[in-house]
Amino acid sequence: MKCLIVGCGYVGLPLGAELVRLGHEVSGLRRTEAAAAELKAAGIVPLVADITQPETLAKLPRGFDWVVNCVAAGGGADNYRQIYLQGTRNLVEWLAPDPPKKFVYTSSTSVYGQTDGSQVKESSPTEPLVDTAKVLVEAEQVLLAAAREKKFPAVILRVAGIYGPDRGHWFKQYLKNEARLEGDGSRYLNMIHRDDVIGCIVAALKSGRPGEVYNAVDDEPVTQMNFFQWLAGTVGKYPPPSEPENVEENRKRGVTNKRVSNRRLKMELGYQFKYPNFRKGYSAEILRLERAGQLHIEPDER
Repeated sequence: MKCLIVGCGYVGLPLGAELVRLGHEVSGLRRTEAAAAELKAAGIVPLVADITQPETLAKLPRGFDWVVNCVAAGGGADNYRQIYLQGTRNLVEWLAPDPPKKFVYTSSTSVYGQTDGSQVKESSPTEPLVDTAKVLVEAEQVLLAAAREKKFPAVILRVAGIYGPDRGHWFKQYLKNEARLEGDGSRYLNMIHRDDVIGCIVAALKSGRPGEVYNAVDDEPVTQMNFFQWLAGTVGKYPPPSEPENVEENRKRGVTNKRVSNRRLKMELGYQFKYPNFRKGYSAEILRLERAGQLHIEPDER
């Protein structure tokens, strides 16, 4: 397949390398030429354009069979609106005259705003409280409308918190003694290893149904308490101290508490996880860091 990856960063670059390994022809789109050498080294053809500037897209080649939009943006709702919402509209408009066979978009499980610890699936309400997540819902709606009205072959992956090499917020905080348990630690965390994000994207490209949504998350949501207790036992230090839960602050930040199900992804796409739970994924990461001499554990003097 002739593939285009929009956003060749933490996920997109190794995704491109995997597609090259599988025998596909891969181009990678970034806003600047800064990583051109890195892309070429992975066998990816570098392209430069900004999805928020449609005139730059017009200059690119077309005729792609598979397109993946896995751009990442920080900042607030305005930045999200530019990159995720308007960027998605621009991509659909640019590709519509010569649509790909499959277009995969990596959204986020943050679109689920549930706070009661309930299990959520793709048909569950997407009513987040924070503006950034609301923008992601709007971007999804653009693609679902395009799939319905224009037969645009969009598949949406709602991706959980990504961890893996050099990534993992709670893990990094814990190693530096900066992590804190929120209240009794009963809030659920939903995670997925980067290698499995890549595997889910490839599975969606091959087998995803246009106009469908799939949760990309591992098999085992875990409470904060259980996550940190396992980490404590694995690296040999105390669990983090607890601090009172700030309900008002959590509401402002859009902190959620839910258990995201991956049943549809596993059943329909037949994907088998390399790291079906955080224990397997973080064991691999801890071992990698240890072998590289990069496992720096701040001593806890309690």
